[in-house]
Amino acid sequence: MNYELLCSKVIAITRLTGNFIRKESMSFEAKSIEYKGLNDLVSYVDKNAEKQLVRNLTKLLPEAGFITEEETANVIGKTFTWIIDPLDGTTNFIHGIPTYSISIALYEEGQPVIGVVYEINRGEMFFTYKGGAAYLNNKEIRVSKATDLSQCLLATGFPYYQFDKQPQYIQLFTEMMQKCHGLRRIGSAAVDLAYVACGRFDAYFEYNLNAYDVAAGAYLVQQAGGTILNFAGGEEFLETREVLATNSLVTDEILATIKKYF
Repeated sequence: MNYELLCSKVIAITRLTGNFIRKESMSFEAKSIEYKGLNDLVSYVDKNAEKQLVRNLTKLLPEAGFITEEETANVIGKTFTWIIDPLDGTTNFIHGIPTYSISIALYEEGQPVIGVVYEINRGEMFFTYKGGAAYLNNKEIRVSKATDLSQCLLATGFPYYQFDKQPQYIQLFTEMMQKCHGLRRIGSAAVDLAYVACGRFDAYFEYNLNAYDVAAGAYLVQQAGGTILNFAGGEEFLETREVLATNSLVTDEILATIKKYF
């Protein structure tokens, strides 16, 4: 398998769908919003973008399965499985806030081999593949070199359902804010992870995440020299739906703080 060549084809497919999403953003109206659940929004843009991606990725690997947010196709492949979020940051998109992305990961026998995150409005294509480095628009990227939490800018997300953990999460925010340069909430987990991979953020943490939110971005972080764990310090972040992504240098300090509350 030539992973570099396959990744280049995935990038071309991603750009094509990104062009569709960008075009639709110009005329999108609030009446097109649908609700999948409490504060869980979707639109025809998400659904059509996902159909485009599934159709074109199937041409690349006809035998591959899919895990997709909008359930266009959800079948685990025998060897290969695509994990796709066609529009990560739907709430931003719907409200006209220009940070949203396409997230595509390819897993081979349970391990990531390709990760692509396309931040549509900035035109930033983050990608990595087995045997390669992590890249932003063809320039190699690495995680930051911050060694102390007091030097760090952190990213997180706010829960929009399952509020039972909200009290301790707010306590965690409070402590983190007092220890670092600041906390940011961009609204796209895939972008948060990509920004850790390229050193803009030193770390990112969030819970209640799905595989399609983080699979591609997590692989980017790992390939850029970072660390991906769950809140207990284990490596099963997809299963536990908790992610701590760091530059590897501040992992222990941040994880110790998280463990006070989770």
